Amino acid sequence: MESAGSSKWSNWLFSRDPRQRLRIKRSLLAANVFGACALTAIYAGWMGFMAFDDVRMLCAVMAINCTLWYALLRSGLNKGFADPALTLPQILAALTIIVGAYAVTGPFHGSTMMLLVLVLVFGVFNLSPKGARIAATYTVGLLGCVQLIKMETDPVNYPFKLEIVHFLLTAASVPTISSLASQLSSLRVRLQSQKDELAQALTRIQILATRDELTGLVNRRHMMDVLLQHRKRLQRSGYHRFCLAILDLDHFKRVNDTHGHGVGDEVLRRFATVAQQALRDTDVLARWGGEEFLVLLNDTTTEQAEVGLERVREMLADARLCSELPELRATFSAGLTAYHWGEPLDVCIERADRALYEAKAAGRNRTVVHQGPPPTQRPHVEASEAPLPNGSADGGSLVAAALLDQADNRDDEDMPAP
Repeated sequence: MESAGSSKWSNWLFSRDPRQRLRIKRSLLAANVFGACALTAIYAGWMGFMAFDDVRMLCAVMAINCTLWYALLRSGLNKGFADPALTLPQILAALTIIVGAYAVTGPFHGSTMMLLVLVLVFGVFNLSPKGARIAATYTVGLLGCVQLIKMETDPVNYPFKLEIVHFLLTAASVPTISSLASQLSSLRVRLQSQKDELAQALTRIQILATRDELTGLVNRRHMMDVLLQHRKRLQRSGYHRFCLAILDLDHFKRVNDTHGHGVGDEVLRRFATVAQQALRDTDVLARWGGEEFLVLLNDTTTEQAEVGLERVREMLADARLCSELPELRATFSAGLTAYHWGEPLDVCIERADRALYEAKAAGRNRTVVHQGPPPTQRPHVEASEAPLPNGSADGGSLVAAALLDQADNRDDEDMPAP
């Protein structure tokens, strides 16, 4: 309970957004500089070196500054800026307050100089080179103006000889920090660029490893991984079903021989596009090799899968396969089969391949379905535990399909061998 309560308060104080939390925490961490400045002012007032009215005014300004930045970050309004962390505005505001403290702390004013450097250090890792130069120029210029005014109005506490030393130290240290911030910013940009290049290279490698370069479809190697995942899903659930179909473009060699390989490549690309548009989003189309394609038709029966292949055939008949040859058309032959629980994948693929050759032998431009032998063992799955997926056939149709399989097997047994 304490952990949950602590997490609730943490989310309320710092936001649930991880980036916003980091920005708010950094802003509050920088508030420690104001805490040190406030303690210095209070001690100076207690020792009589500074008027308590000035102490109260300085502490109030610092408190208002911290509150305003926290409110801006916590509200999310900072997200509309180019730099959501608002690093440069926060640093300029802090530098202004610290230089103001330098002007009112009297004999203690030298102790506030180290706070100027500390404020700039907070921006080393976030400031851009341009922002670092702006902060350094602003610091040196503002401090120089304040020193000139104080040497004129309060020469006792701000003697010329001492202020020259302070100014020279500031003019030497602040640009050094600015230069370091610029170098770190350039290094950060280079590292980010290298990171982006590595991410792009990894993406390209993944594409080359899983996609066919010509058609953009899943390649053969990755398709086998997809099939293995579906096979494992079937083994776990006992009711997941899918069909496989091998498609072969009819007389594709004639296209290459007559019109050239460039036209053949365009036909393959267009066929891949048309087939993907005709198939469902859950189906997977892969280039199997040459002009052959393998389709995984997910969560369906062979009857439903055949309807999907006919839809591909109809869209292909109206598709323009080559811009230079608008009259060019193509057809395909297909071998379709359902995967049965417990059988190796290569057995199912070989069965689809045999059906494909039968489609070619029967005149091409058609689909031949091979149901295949029923599995020797099936897991027992209760209807209440494993409901059929949406769009699946009901129990009656599954029984009818099993009876048809048995009838086909008996017909095959009665048929004389060729």
